[in-house]
Amino acid sequence: MEISNAGRAQVLVQALPYIQKLAGKTIVVKYGGNAMIDQALKDAVMRDIVLMQLVGIHVVLVHGGGPEISTMLQKVGKESRFIGGMRVTDAETMDIVQMVLAGKVNKALVQLLQENGGRAVGLCGLDGALLGAEKLQGEADLGYVGEITCVNPAVIEDAENAGYIPVVSTIAGGENSEVYNINADVAAARIAACLHAEKLILMTDVRGLLRDPSDDSSIIPVVQVSSVPKLRKQGILSGGMVPKVDCCVEAVRRGVKRAHIIDGRIPHSILVELFTDEGIGTMFY
Repeated sequence: MEISNAGRAQVLVQALPYIQKLAGKTIVVKYGGNAMIDQALKDAVMRDIVLMQLVGIHVVLVHGGGPEISTMLQKVGKESRFIGGMRVTDAETMDIVQMVLAGKVNKALVQLLQENGGRAVGLCGLDGALLGAEKLQGEADLGYVGEITCVNPAVIEDAENAGYIPVVSTIAGGENSEVYNINADVAAARIAACLHAEKLILMTDVRGLLRDPSDDSSIIPVVQVSSVPKLRKQGILSGGMVPKVDCCVEAVRRGVKRAHIIDGRIPHSILVELFTDEGIGTMFY
């Protein structure tokens, strides 16, 4: 659809109050799902993030890389195993995870941001002791899957102050030189809280929290975190949405002003959520 010059100007004018409100604030974006695989969507997300930086928003990009890890494991003849949606990570798999996340995926995102006119620097949880972790305890032994014990955001703040977009891969260090694989949603929520972020945005492959999972039009646009237990009892909150909502709730309770679950399959969904009245996903406050 063609937009006239007057229409473009009107869009900018309508976005101005949101830009003014968010300028100088920190927004943590967890980037994953189909938006990381589809090249057109990937380009759109990178342009959105560069635009946010150019209008004065401090953006921290936290990323996963599950499909890339699975592909590399397949190349070396190792099977990917999951329990409860979480990757079983033995020592050999952890080497691959570290190589793919902190290397290939992280640096590719840094390069793409810079190709779109941004300034970016790649980090992982080991840099500057950003993320500390211990082995995640549960009914099943997931190997080197970690639970965050501490966050030291100084290296991110230094990068922001120098004018860079920090791009963070979610591996963390243990007390005895172990390296752990960390869930990217969880890491993004903890990082957002420690940075006193204005917003946490989780990009997913669903529209948001739906009253009826089979009906995209049943999206719940706004959720007060105190009402989440009720939604759980009603069965509205279930399946793969549970951990994502839990991350949003934790982030808000730790001091993040707003947390959002948005559909990364929709081009420029971040800008629609941030700079329009209607938004596009589910906001938690």
